[in-house]
Amino acid sequence: MLTPIVLQPDFRVTSLYQAYPQPSLSRQAIAEELQAHGLKPTGQRLRVAEILMRAPTHMTADQILAVVRQSGDRVSKATVYNTLKVLAETGLVRQIHLDPERSVYDSTRAPHHHFHDLDTGELLDIPPQDIAFSRFPELPEGMEAESVEVVIRLRKKPLKAR
Repeated sequence: MLTPIVLQPDFRVTSLYQAYPQPSLSRQAIAEELQAHGLKPTGQRLRVAEILMRAPTHMTADQILAVVRQSGDRVSKATVYNTLKVLAETGLVRQIHLDPERSVYDSTRAPHHHFHDLDTGELLDIPPQDIAFSRFPELPEGMEAESVEVVIRLRKKPLKAR
């Protein structure tokens, strides 16, 4: 059964369907992951990474900032954004562009796709084997495909009049 993660205005993640169950990571394991990817595990960087990487989740930068601040830690918005940028660049998290104004950071690193409910903000993982491509466009000369990420935007069907 699929249980969605809900991106609520109050920044609480209510639940998550995991296409790829991952073990919960300790603070030490996250610090080691950062180091293995050439990143110094500073206190603030480790705190941001810990919120996102401890267990599979999807969160916006503002949600992460709110969690950090609710815990009493002091961190600037720029530090959160810079940390998320470097985590995405090193492949420790995935950045999902939901629209020009908003990105969500996904701690599930295995390839997968998403449903995005435009009415509720719910984001659901879709295992890659659930999507099949019958044709792929010819790539520009000298280029190769690094990845394919599909976001299927959903909206409730209107009720039919009787």
